Amino acid sequence: MNLIDATRDLQQYLFQYPIERLAESEARSLSERLHAVLRGHNHRYYVDDDPVIADVEYDQLYKALEKLEERFPDLVTPDSPTQRVGGAPLDEFEKVEHPQAMLSLSNAFNADDVRAWYDRCKRGLQAALDQEIEPALTAELKIDGLAVALTYAGGSLSVAATRGSGLVGENITHNVRTIRAIPLAIPVSQGPEAPAAPERIEVRGEIYMRKSEFDQLNERLAGQQEKTFANPRNAAAGSLRQLDPAITATRPLRFFAYGVGPATGTMPASQHALLERLGAFGFATNEQTKRFTTLDEALAYYEYWVDHRDDLDYEIDGVVLKIDDFGYQDILGFRSKAPRWALAVKFPARESTTTLTDIILNVGRTGVVKPEAVLEPVEIGGVTVSQATLHNEDYIRSRDIRIDDTVVVKRAGDVIPAVVKVVDENRPGRGEEWKMRETCPSCETSLVRLPDEADYYCMNAECPAQFIRLLEHYASRAAMDVEGLGSKMAVLLAEQGFVHRLSDVYRLHERRDVLENLEGFGEKKVQNLLDGIEASKQRPLARLLFGLGIRHVGQDAAERIVTGFASLEALEGATQEALEAIDGIGPITAESVVDWFKLENNRLLAQELRNLGVNTIRTEAETPVVVAEGEGGEATVAGKKFVLTGTLPTLARSEAKARIKQAGGKVSGSVSRNTDYVVVGESPGSKYDKAQELGIATIDEEGLLGLLATAD
Repeated sequence: MNLIDATRDLQQYLFQYPIERLAESEARSLSERLHAVLRGHNHRYYVDDDPVIADVEYDQLYKALEKLEERFPDLVTPDSPTQRVGGAPLDEFEKVEHPQAMLSLSNAFNADDVRAWYDRCKRGLQAALDQEIEPALTAELKIDGLAVALTYAGGSLSVAATRGSGLVGENITHNVRTIRAIPLAIPVSQGPEAPAAPERIEVRGEIYMRKSEFDQLNERLAGQQEKTFANPRNAAAGSLRQLDPAITATRPLRFFAYGVGPATGTMPASQHALLERLGAFGFATNEQTKRFTTLDEALAYYEYWVDHRDDLDYEIDGVVLKIDDFGYQDILGFRSKAPRWALAVKFPARESTTTLTDIILNVGRTGVVKPEAVLEPVEIGGVTVSQATLHNEDYIRSRDIRIDDTVVVKRAGDVIPAVVKVVDENRPGRGEEWKMRETCPSCETSLVRLPDEADYYCMNAECPAQFIRLLEHYASRAAMDVEGLGSKMAVLLAEQGFVHRLSDVYRLHERRDVLENLEGFGEKKVQNLLDGIEASKQRPLARLLFGLGIRHVGQDAAERIVTGFASLEALEGATQEALEAIDGIGPITAESVVDWFKLENNRLLAQELRNLGVNTIRTEAETPVVVAEGEGGEATVAGKKFVLTGTLPTLARSEAKARIKQAGGKVSGSVSRNTDYVVVGESPGSKYDKAQELGIATIDEEGLLGLLATAD
């Protein structure tokens, strides 16, 4: 029965049989029919943009369901259309760890970048399959919204989370339930052709706001004397981060699905087929998505949308190209922060002209001093820009940029504002040529320009400006993860004089009484901060090394360095040659580490951290396993390359990876001829098929634990 006929039958049934006279069995049947019809109309209105009944008819059916559930409370289910808005306002958002990282995408800005990426993909496939491959591409519009992950268990929406850092997001389930474009249960249609929902699936996509509905929202907010939003993306993000879901329910939020995370059962074998499956489940997928068999076709698609982006009723900032075949995606795998099989091709940045009123200097956490333009505020792509980067002294001089000039400002990648050139630079009456100052604007220490670098540095480790940023970095989740010590707290502690050096963080318990008397503080807030500081003492050595803010030492470099040095004390005496001997550590990073430890203040800081109880010794999990020559045979883990697929019975994916690395093994995201073992869990994906095809050894969790036991 089609939706219109089902609606008419319901309307007639409700007319003939008042809800007050229904028995419980009749009420249950009616509830199921109302659920199905209301979901269908929600989908037609919010996903298909093609309503088939008047709003007043929908409201009558909705009120009938409300009345039915009021009389029979046991009929209320979490996925009922009446449960879109529910729950008291939250005090704060809970953190959610993504079961599979939500990675960012590598960017391209022109056709040459895209061709280079596609050629790399072809070379990678040829090396793995020993044949030339011209992989098909799926091209999708890059929606300028907020990425979210929606987890469905047993067909019902259970958790919705923001992307956040990619590893950890915020739980926004209460708010997402208010968005009628997102189904509370899948599939929306219960007909014979509807696909069965997996027992568990994470659907990923973008929450956004249409431009027309954004304008209406701003008009309404202005009429209520409330703050308006700068652009649709900000409006969508701000609406999702409301602690009260009732407020989110009043915002016109939409959703496009573009992929999945972890999922049980058999899934389609390609991106375009996956999007068709998501559409069958009831999700909105972007109708402009196309599949192309050649790169030239995909590039033509991109060029079309460069010129027609404003024809759409929603903001886009580029096109995403993906290798369509999931088997090929598995072969290509991932870099540390992005998949190799996908690319975001950004649109040319939007530009505008304005007056440059001043040039100021900002000091970063590593001491780098960057010039920044102060501008007469100008709107670029819906965002008001009042400051923009000038990069460095050479950049300013090569373009002869001066105060009071009229300049062109570009939002590079539609995000970061930059001054790109001067308008009418030869006109008379220009200001004086700009010159870099000789001392730090924060501490007046003489600035140093290092050989072969364009930037100037303040070398004073106790410079107030760089220290605030260093403190923020040290306390960040990727470094020492000091709960309660965020950006605002870092500024307050530094500006109020509570913290002058990183080691002072671990002396804050001595000033507890003073902290509790500060405005906005209290016993509980201070206790949470002190507990977070105490917990940070046990972080692994690599995270401490990263947190110290040594130039060129990122997370990966810190982890590599720790494999070669068992403690911070050992690292103090390291030579550049010894550091360069570590796999992946080059001369620039090695020199930077050696130079950092040459400074007496830094050596004193390392000693203070040790004395204050901070762990400065390599943990067992960070210690590489050394296997003597001739030992271990085929069963050794050290040096072997593992790939994990499916859900393991007892080990979490992160724990399995950590134990393999601790035993000296390597973990990869894709199967190749160089893979030694594929660890197979429940519901394995295409990696298992690839292992079978290449003849790679497959083991289950018990087999993995057996191998790990030989390494103990």
